[in-house]
Amino acid sequence: MTAPAAPDALRGDDGLSRCAWGNTAPDYAEYHDAEWGVPLRGEAALFERLSLEAFQSGLSWLVILRKRPAFRRAFVDFRPERIAEFTDADVERLLTDSGIVRNRAKIRATIANARAVAGLDQPLDELLWSFAPPAAGRARPRTMADVPAVTPESTVMAKALKKRGFVFVGPTTCYALMQATGMVDDHVEGCWRAGVTGR
Repeated sequence: MTAPAAPDALRGDDGLSRCAWGNTAPDYAEYHDAEWGVPLRGEAALFERLSLEAFQSGLSWLVILRKRPAFRRAFVDFRPERIAEFTDADVERLLTDSGIVRNRAKIRATIANARAVAGLDQPLDELLWSFAPPAAGRARPRTMADVPAVTPESTVMAKALKKRGFVFVGPTTCYALMQATGMVDDHVEGCWRAGVTGR
């Protein structure tokens, strides 16, 4: 069993104890404190997170955080109904936008996923949240080393999304989405947010 992290190992320069990654950059501290693990609802908000998790694949999340305002401008605030209308000309336009991650496959995936949202027979947030595991009885991680990259729930979510036409939604991406949107609370023991974000 992993020994609990010493409180000093989690303490940021501002005196707050966070998951260790939250103290590695000011952008991370802000994201950790205000967003990560906070329950999120709403089609555009969840579509944004799903899209950004796909764009993050192979990159640092810090890159995505710093480009998020540009992503929101480029993808019309992640409103799926608008993105679903994007054409090949929009793809080419986005590939010239230095404010975002210029990856043709990921841009096309965002458009494909917006079209998949349009074809759903239930609201996107209802679908995504249906895979959230029960919070009761779930052990809090002692350190980030105890946090899984994939869970049975994220695997089932990925399969269900792919069946509905979504792409760039593997089990790891789905679990990162679950963590980011409060479907699971993976704040470690000793973090000030642990248990604060409950559903």
